Amino acid sequence: MDKKWEKRRKRVFEVVEVAAAFDPLSRFYDFFNVFCIILNLAASIMDTYDNLRVAYGGLFFALNEATVALFFLDYLLRLWTAKYLYPDCTEGRAVTKYVCSFTGIIDLLSFLPHYLPIFFPSGAVAFRMLRIMRIFRLFRINAYYDSLNVITEVLISKKQQLFSSVFIILMLMLASSLCMYSLEHNAQPEVFTNAFSGIWWSASTLLTVGYGDIYPITTAGKMLGIFITFLGVGMVAIPTGIISAGFVDQYSRIKRMSEYGHESPIHFIKIHLRENDRWVNRTIAQLHLPAGVIVAAIRREQRILVPRGNMVLHANDIMVLGAESFQDDKEHINLKELTLQKNHPWIGERIRELDISRHTIIVLVKRRKKVLIPNGNMILREGDVVILYTQTHISTATDLEI
Repeated sequence: MDKKWEKRRKRVFEVVEVAAAFDPLSRFYDFFNVFCIILNLAASIMDTYDNLRVAYGGLFFALNEATVALFFLDYLLRLWTAKYLYPDCTEGRAVTKYVCSFTGIIDLLSFLPHYLPIFFPSGAVAFRMLRIMRIFRLFRINAYYDSLNVITEVLISKKQQLFSSVFIILMLMLASSLCMYSLEHNAQPEVFTNAFSGIWWSASTLLTVGYGDIYPITTAGKMLGIFITFLGVGMVAIPTGIISAGFVDQYSRIKRMSEYGHESPIHFIKIHLRENDRWVNRTIAQLHLPAGVIVAAIRREQRILVPRGNMVLHANDIMVLGAESFQDDKEHINLKELTLQKNHPWIGERIRELDISRHTIIVLVKRRKKVLIPNGNMILREGDVVILYTQTHISTATDLEI
Protein backbone atom coordinates (compact mmCIF):
# COMPACT_ATOMS: atom_id res chain seq x y z
CA MET A 1 0.00 0.00 0.00
CA ASP A 2 2.82 2.41 0.90
CA LYS A 3 4.60 1.66 -2.36
CA LYS A 4 1.44 2.36 -4.33
CA TRP A 5 0.88 5.57 -2.36
CA GLU A 6 4.43 6.75 -3.05
CA LYS A 7 3.96 5.96 -6.72
CA ARG A 8 0.91 8.23 -6.83
CA ARG A 9 2.79 10.89 -4.91
CA LYS A 10 5.63 10.87 -7.41
CA ARG A 11 3.14 11.05 -10.27
CA VAL A 12 1.58 14.16 -8.69
CA PHE A 13 5.06 15.71 -8.54
CA GLU A 14 5.58 15.00 -12.25
CA VAL A 15 2.26 16.69 -13.03
CA VAL A 16 2.69 19.87 -10.94
CA GLU A 17 6.29 20.45 -12.05
CA VAL A 18 7.22 21.87 -15.45
CA ALA A 19 6.05 19.35 -18.04
CA ALA A 20 8.09 17.22 -20.36
CA ALA A 21 7.00 17.11 -23.97
CA PHE A 22 5.81 13.49 -23.67
CA ASP A 23 3.54 14.06 -20.64
CA PRO A 24 0.21 15.51 -21.87
CA LEU A 25 -1.37 15.63 -18.40
CA SER A 26 1.49 17.68 -16.97
CA ARG A 27 1.48 19.99 -19.99
CA PHE A 28 -2.25 20.55 -19.52
CA TYR A 29 -1.65 21.39 -15.84
CA ASP A 30 1.02 23.92 -16.80
CA PHE A 31 -1.24 25.65 -19.32
CA PHE A 32 -4.13 25.60 -16.84
CA ASN A 33 -1.90 27.11 -14.13
CA VAL A 34 -0.77 29.93 -16.44
CA PHE A 35 -4.39 30.52 -17.48
CA CYS A 36 -5.47 30.83 -13.80
CA ILE A 37 -2.68 33.33 -13.10
CA ILE A 38 -3.69 35.53 -16.04
CA LEU A 39 -7.40 35.16 -15.21
CA ASN A 40 -6.84 36.17 -11.58
CA LEU A 41 -4.85 39.26 -12.55
CA ALA A 42 -7.36 40.23 -15.24
CA ALA A 43 -10.26 39.96 -12.75
CA SER A 44 -8.33 42.04 -10.18
CA ILE A 45 -7.64 44.77 -12.76
CA MET A 46 -11.19 44.86 -14.12
CA ASP A 47 -12.57 45.08 -10.59
CA THR A 48 -10.89 48.49 -10.18
CA TYR A 49 -13.27 50.03 -12.78
CA ASP A 50 -16.44 51.25 -11.07
CA ASN A 51 -18.77 50.56 -14.00
CA LEU A 52 -17.41 47.03 -14.50
CA ARG A 53 -17.57 46.32 -10.77
CA VAL A 54 -21.25 47.27 -10.71
CA ALA A 55 -22.07 45.11 -13.73
CA TYR A 56 -19.80 42.10 -13.15
CA GLY A 57 -18.73 42.39 -9.51
CA GLY A 58 -20.15 38.97 -8.66
CA LEU A 59 -18.29 37.32 -11.53
CA PHE A 60 -15.01 38.99 -10.56
CA PHE A 61 -15.48 37.85 -6.95
CA ALA A 62 -16.17 34.26 -8.02
CA LEU A 63 -13.15 34.17 -10.33
CA ASN A 64 -10.94 35.58 -7.61
CA GLU A 65 -12.14 33.04 -5.03
CA ALA A 66 -11.77 30.11 -7.43
CA THR A 67 -8.30 31.00 -8.69
CA VAL A 68 -6.94 31.77 -5.21
CA ALA A 69 -8.30 28.41 -4.01
CA LEU A 70 -6.45 26.73 -6.89
CA PHE A 71 -3.25 28.56 -5.92
CA PHE A 72 -3.70 27.26 -2.37
CA LEU A 73 -4.23 23.70 -3.62
CA ASP A 74 -1.19 23.99 -5.87
CA TYR A 75 0.91 25.10 -2.89
CA LEU A 76 -0.24 22.13 -0.81
CA LEU A 77 0.61 19.71 -3.63
CA ARG A 78 4.08 21.20 -3.95
CA LEU A 79 4.61 20.87 -0.21
CA TRP A 80 3.47 17.25 -0.37
CA THR A 81 5.86 16.42 -3.22
CA ALA A 82 8.83 18.55 -2.12
CA LYS A 83 10.88 15.44 -1.33
CA TYR A 84 11.06 14.68 -5.08
CA LEU A 85 12.07 18.25 -5.87
CA TYR A 86 15.06 17.90 -3.54
CA PRO A 87 15.79 14.13 -3.62
CA ASP A 88 19.11 14.49 -1.77
CA CYS A 89 17.43 15.96 1.32
CA THR A 90 15.23 14.47 4.01
CA GLU A 91 11.52 15.12 3.67
CA GLY A 92 11.47 17.83 6.35
CA ARG A 93 14.53 19.52 4.92
CA ALA A 94 13.05 19.38 1.40
CA VAL A 95 9.83 21.06 2.58
CA THR A 96 11.84 23.76 4.37
CA LYS A 97 13.96 24.42 1.26
CA TYR A 98 10.87 24.80 -0.89
CA VAL A 99 9.07 27.10 1.59
CA CYS A 100 12.14 29.35 1.87
CA SER A 101 12.90 29.36 -1.86
CA PHE A 102 11.97 32.26 -4.13
CA THR A 103 9.26 30.27 -5.92
CA GLY A 104 7.93 28.95 -2.61
CA ILE A 105 7.56 32.49 -1.21
CA ILE A 106 5.80 33.61 -4.41
CA ASP A 107 3.41 30.66 -4.21
CA LEU A 108 2.66 31.44 -0.54
CA LEU A 109 2.03 35.16 -1.14
CA SER A 110 -0.28 34.39 -4.05
CA PHE A 111 -3.01 33.13 -1.68
CA LEU A 112 -2.06 33.92 1.94
CA PRO A 113 -3.09 37.65 2.00
CA HIS A 114 -6.51 36.60 0.71
CA TYR A 115 -7.21 34.33 3.69
CA LEU A 116 -5.48 36.27 6.49
CA PRO A 117 -8.49 38.62 7.13
CA ILE A 118 -10.50 35.52 8.11
CA PHE A 119 -8.23 34.98 11.10
CA PHE A 120 -7.26 38.62 11.71
CA PRO A 121 -10.26 40.83 10.81
CA SER A 122 -8.68 43.95 12.27
CA GLY A 123 -5.92 43.89 9.66
CA ALA A 124 -8.21 43.43 6.67
CA VAL A 125 -7.18 46.73 5.03
CA ALA A 126 -3.47 45.96 5.30
CA PHE A 127 -3.96 42.41 4.05
CA ARG A 128 -5.98 43.69 1.12
CA MET A 129 -3.00 45.81 0.11
CA LEU A 130 -0.78 42.72 0.30
CA ARG A 131 -2.92 41.00 -2.32
CA ILE A 132 -0.99 42.91 -4.94
CA MET A 133 1.83 40.47 -4.17
CA ARG A 134 0.01 37.87 -6.26
CA ILE A 135 1.29 39.64 -9.34
CA PHE A 136 4.64 38.02 -8.56
CA ARG A 137 2.93 34.75 -9.44
CA LEU A 138 3.69 35.77 -13.02
CA PHE A 139 7.26 34.71 -12.33
CA ARG A 140 5.89 31.17 -12.47
CA ILE A 141 5.41 31.63 -16.21
CA ASN A 142 9.14 32.20 -16.47
CA ALA A 143 9.72 28.51 -15.68
CA TYR A 144 7.49 27.33 -18.53
CA TYR A 145 9.33 29.05 -21.37
CA ASP A 146 13.03 28.68 -22.07
CA SER A 147 13.21 32.06 -23.83
CA LEU A 148 12.18 33.83 -20.62
CA ASN A 149 14.79 31.92 -18.64
CA VAL A 150 17.46 33.95 -20.42
CA ILE A 151 16.46 36.95 -18.26
CA THR A 152 17.01 34.96 -15.08
CA GLU A 153 20.35 33.63 -16.31
CA VAL A 154 21.57 37.11 -17.19
CA LEU A 155 20.60 38.57 -13.80
CA ILE A 156 22.26 35.67 -11.96
CA SER A 157 25.45 35.86 -14.02
CA LYS A 158 25.74 39.63 -13.54
CA LYS A 159 24.53 39.85 -9.94
CA GLN A 160 27.90 40.96 -8.53
CA GLN A 161 28.25 43.82 -11.02
CA LEU A 162 24.62 44.85 -10.45
CA PHE A 163 25.05 44.88 -6.67
CA SER A 164 28.18 47.00 -7.04
CA SER A 165 26.49 49.55 -9.30
CA VAL A 166 23.43 49.81 -7.03
CA PHE A 167 25.71 50.27 -4.01
CA ILE A 168 27.56 53.10 -5.80
CA ILE A 169 24.24 54.79 -6.66
CA LEU A 170 23.07 54.57 -3.04
CA MET A 171 26.33 56.04 -1.77
CA LEU A 172 26.07 58.85 -4.33
CA MET A 173 22.50 59.59 -3.24
CA LEU A 174 23.55 59.78 0.41
CA ALA A 175 26.57 62.00 -0.35
CA SER A 176 24.55 64.37 -2.56
CA SER A 177 21.86 64.59 0.13
CA LEU A 178 24.41 65.58 2.76
CA CYS A 179 26.02 68.15 0.45
CA MET A 180 22.68 69.69 -0.51
CA TYR A 181 21.64 69.92 3.14
CA SER A 182 24.83 71.81 3.93
CA LEU A 183 24.24 74.27 1.05
CA GLU A 184 20.45 74.76 1.32
CA HIS A 185 19.57 74.34 4.98
CA ASN A 186 20.09 78.03 5.87
CA ALA A 187 18.18 79.22 2.79
CA GLN A 188 15.34 76.65 3.03
CA PRO A 189 15.17 75.33 6.62
CA GLU A 190 11.56 74.17 6.13
CA VAL A 191 12.49 72.08 3.03
CA PHE A 192 15.95 70.71 3.88
CA THR A 193 15.24 70.13 7.57
CA ASN A 194 17.89 67.45 8.15
CA ALA A 195 20.50 65.39 6.35
CA PHE A 196 18.00 62.79 5.17
CA SER A 197 15.47 65.29 3.87
CA GLY A 198 17.53 65.60 0.71
CA ILE A 199 17.23 61.88 -0.05
CA TRP A 200 14.01 62.47 -1.99
CA TRP A 201 15.66 65.26 -3.97
CA SER A 202 18.76 63.18 -4.73
CA ALA A 203 16.66 60.17 -5.76
CA SER A 204 14.48 62.20 -8.10
CA THR A 205 17.52 63.97 -9.52
CA LEU A 206 19.71 60.92 -9.99
CA LEU A 207 17.03 58.54 -11.23
CA THR A 208 14.70 60.94 -13.10
CA VAL A 209 14.67 64.55 -14.26
CA GLY A 210 13.20 65.74 -10.95
CA TYR A 211 9.63 66.54 -9.89
CA GLY A 212 10.10 70.17 -8.94
CA ASP A 213 8.70 69.84 -5.42
CA ILE A 214 12.17 70.12 -3.82
CA TYR A 215 14.87 72.11 -5.57
CA PRO A 216 17.87 74.30 -4.62
CA ILE A 217 17.60 78.10 -4.68
CA THR A 218 21.15 79.10 -3.82
CA THR A 219 23.81 79.46 -6.50
CA ALA A 220 26.03 76.79 -4.94
CA GLY A 221 23.03 74.47 -4.58
CA LYS A 222 22.09 74.93 -8.22
CA MET A 223 25.65 74.23 -9.34
CA LEU A 224 25.67 71.06 -7.24
CA GLY A 225 22.29 70.08 -8.69
CA ILE A 226 23.62 70.43 -12.24
CA PHE A 227 26.67 68.33 -11.39
CA ILE A 228 24.57 65.62 -9.69
CA THR A 229 22.15 65.53 -12.64
CA PHE A 230 24.94 64.89 -15.16
CA LEU A 231 26.58 62.40 -12.84
CA GLY A 232 23.26 60.63 -12.25
CA VAL A 233 22.67 60.07 -15.96
CA GLY A 234 25.95 58.19 -16.19
CA MET A 235 25.49 56.27 -12.96
CA VAL A 236 21.99 55.03 -13.76
CA ALA A 237 23.23 53.91 -17.18
CA ILE A 238 25.68 51.51 -15.54
CA PRO A 239 23.10 48.81 -14.56
CA THR A 240 21.47 49.17 -17.97
CA GLY A 241 24.81 48.60 -19.69
CA ILE A 242 25.57 45.60 -17.47
CA ILE A 243 22.25 43.93 -18.29
CA SER A 244 22.59 44.74 -22.01
CA ALA A 245 26.11 43.27 -22.06
CA GLY A 246 24.78 40.19 -20.27
CA PHE A 247 22.15 39.65 -22.96
CA VAL A 248 24.76 40.02 -25.69
CA ASP A 249 27.08 37.54 -23.95
CA GLN A 250 24.30 35.04 -23.38
CA TYR A 251 23.04 35.04 -26.96
CA SER A 252 26.61 35.00 -28.29
CA ARG A 253 27.33 31.93 -26.17
CA ILE A 254 24.21 30.17 -27.44
CA LYS A 255 25.16 31.05 -31.02
CA ARG A 256 28.72 29.74 -30.56
CA MET A 257 27.40 26.50 -29.13
CA SER A 258 25.09 26.01 -32.10
CA GLU A 259 27.63 27.00 -34.76
CA TYR A 260 30.85 25.49 -33.48
CA GLY A 261 29.62 22.56 -31.45
CA HIS A 262 30.86 19.26 -32.85
CA GLU A 263 27.98 17.01 -33.84
CA SER A 264 28.44 13.30 -33.42
CA PRO A 265 25.51 11.27 -34.75
CA ILE A 266 24.12 8.70 -32.34
CA HIS A 267 21.90 5.83 -33.37
CA PHE A 268 19.22 4.46 -31.07
CA ILE A 269 17.47 1.12 -30.86
CA LYS A 270 14.42 0.11 -28.85
CA ILE A 271 14.34 -3.14 -26.89
CA HIS A 272 11.18 -4.61 -25.34
CA LEU A 273 12.09 -6.79 -22.35
CA ARG A 274 10.13 -10.02 -21.93
CA GLU A 275 9.63 -12.19 -18.86
CA ASN A 276 12.40 -14.65 -19.76
CA ASP A 277 14.99 -12.11 -20.90
CA ARG A 278 18.27 -12.25 -19.00
CA TRP A 279 18.25 -8.52 -18.30
CA VAL A 280 15.01 -8.66 -16.30
CA ASN A 281 15.49 -8.12 -12.53
CA ARG A 282 19.06 -6.91 -13.08
CA THR A 283 20.36 -3.41 -12.49
CA ILE A 284 21.72 -1.36 -15.39
CA ALA A 285 25.20 -1.56 -13.87
CA GLN A 286 25.03 -5.36 -14.03
CA LEU A 287 24.42 -5.41 -17.78
CA HIS A 288 28.11 -4.67 -18.54
CA LEU A 289 27.33 -2.89 -21.79
CA PRO A 290 30.30 -2.27 -24.09
CA ALA A 291 32.02 1.10 -24.14
CA GLY A 292 30.17 3.63 -26.28
CA VAL A 293 26.75 2.06 -25.65
CA ILE A 294 24.44 3.88 -23.23
CA VAL A 295 20.95 3.36 -21.87
CA ALA A 296 19.31 6.60 -22.99
CA ALA A 297 15.84 6.11 -21.49
CA ILE A 298 13.48 3.52 -20.07
CA ARG A 299 9.74 3.54 -20.65
CA ARG A 300 7.79 1.80 -17.90
CA GLU A 301 4.04 1.77 -18.41
CA GLN A 302 3.26 5.39 -19.34
CA ARG A 303 6.30 6.96 -17.67
CA ILE A 304 9.72 7.82 -19.09
CA LEU A 305 12.44 7.11 -16.52
CA VAL A 306 15.96 8.50 -16.43
CA PRO A 307 18.24 5.46 -16.17
CA ARG A 308 20.66 5.12 -13.26
CA GLY A 309 23.17 2.44 -12.47
CA ASN A 310 21.13 1.01 -9.56
CA MET A 311 17.81 0.95 -11.46
CA VAL A 312 16.33 -2.56 -11.62
CA LEU A 313 14.87 -3.57 -14.98
CA HIS A 314 11.37 -5.07 -15.05
CA ALA A 315 9.55 -7.21 -17.55
CA ASN A 316 7.72 -5.18 -20.23
CA ASP A 317 10.16 -2.29 -19.84
CA ILE A 318 11.11 -0.64 -23.12
CA MET A 319 14.80 0.27 -23.19
CA VAL A 320 16.29 2.80 -25.58
CA LEU A 321 19.97 2.09 -26.24
CA GLY A 322 22.23 4.60 -27.96
CA ALA A 323 25.62 4.27 -29.59
CA GLU A 324 27.84 6.53 -31.67
CA SER A 325 27.85 5.91 -35.40
CA PHE A 326 30.73 4.00 -36.93
CA GLN A 327 33.32 6.68 -37.74
CA ASP A 328 35.22 5.13 -40.62
CA ASP A 329 34.79 6.61 -44.09
CA LYS A 330 36.83 3.83 -45.73
CA GLU A 331 34.62 0.94 -44.74
CA HIS A 332 30.87 0.53 -44.66
CA ILE A 333 29.00 -2.49 -43.44
CA ASN A 334 26.31 -3.42 -45.94
CA LEU A 335 23.81 -6.04 -44.84
CA LYS A 336 21.11 -7.66 -46.88
CA GLU A 337 17.68 -8.74 -45.75
CA LEU A 338 16.29 -11.81 -47.52
CA THR A 339 12.82 -13.24 -46.96
CA LEU A 340 12.55 -16.95 -47.75
CA GLN A 341 9.43 -17.27 -49.85
CA LYS A 342 7.82 -20.55 -50.91
CA ASN A 343 10.06 -22.78 -53.09
CA HIS A 344 13.21 -20.89 -52.11
CA PRO A 345 16.17 -23.30 -52.40
CA TRP A 346 17.39 -22.52 -48.88
CA ILE A 347 14.19 -23.76 -47.18
CA GLY A 348 14.81 -27.00 -45.31
CA GLU A 349 18.58 -26.69 -45.54
CA ARG A 350 21.05 -26.40 -42.70
CA ILE A 351 23.06 -23.20 -42.72
CA ARG A 352 26.40 -25.00 -42.99
CA GLU A 353 25.14 -26.89 -46.06
CA LEU A 354 24.08 -23.80 -47.99
CA ASP A 355 25.81 -23.17 -51.28
CA ILE A 356 26.94 -19.65 -50.47
CA SER A 357 30.20 -17.84 -50.80
CA ARG A 358 32.66 -18.12 -47.95
CA HIS A 359 32.59 -14.29 -47.88
CA THR A 360 28.87 -14.42 -47.01
CA ILE A 361 27.90 -14.58 -43.34
CA ILE A 362 24.38 -15.05 -41.98
CA VAL A 363 24.13 -12.63 -39.10
CA LEU A 364 20.56 -13.06 -37.81
CA VAL A 365 17.44 -15.02 -38.56
CA LYS A 366 14.04 -13.52 -37.76
CA ARG A 367 11.38 -16.21 -37.37
CA ARG A 368 7.91 -14.90 -36.67
CA LYS A 369 8.39 -12.62 -33.64
CA LYS A 370 11.68 -14.14 -32.51
CA VAL A 371 15.22 -13.12 -33.38
CA LEU A 372 17.51 -16.16 -33.57
CA ILE A 373 21.29 -16.32 -33.46
CA PRO A 374 22.26 -18.61 -36.36
CA ASN A 375 24.53 -21.63 -36.07
CA GLY A 376 25.61 -24.29 -38.51
CA ASN A 377 22.89 -26.77 -37.52
CA MET A 378 19.98 -24.33 -37.84
CA ILE A 379 17.44 -25.42 -40.48
CA LEU A 380 15.89 -22.55 -42.40
CA ARG A 381 12.11 -22.46 -42.84
CA GLU A 382 9.62 -20.78 -45.12
CA GLY A 383 8.94 -17.20 -44.01
CA ASP A 384 12.29 -16.77 -42.27
CA VAL A 385 13.90 -13.35 -42.69
CA VAL A 386 17.64 -13.82 -43.07
CA ILE A 387 20.03 -10.94 -42.37
CA LEU A 388 23.36 -11.61 -44.04
CA TYR A 389 26.62 -9.92 -44.87
CA THR A 390 27.78 -10.55 -48.41
CA GLN A 391 29.57 -8.87 -51.28
CA THR A 392 27.57 -10.77 -53.90
CA HIS A 393 24.42 -9.54 -55.60
CA ILE A 394 21.14 -11.13 -54.52
CA SER A 395 18.21 -9.89 -56.58
CA THR A 396 15.51 -10.73 -54.02
CA ALA A 397 17.35 -9.16 -51.06
CA THR A 398 16.96 -5.66 -49.65
CA ASP A 399 20.11 -3.70 -48.84
CA LEU A 400 20.55 -2.47 -45.29
CA GLU A 401 23.30 0.09 -44.70
CA ILE A 402 24.61 0.23 -41.16
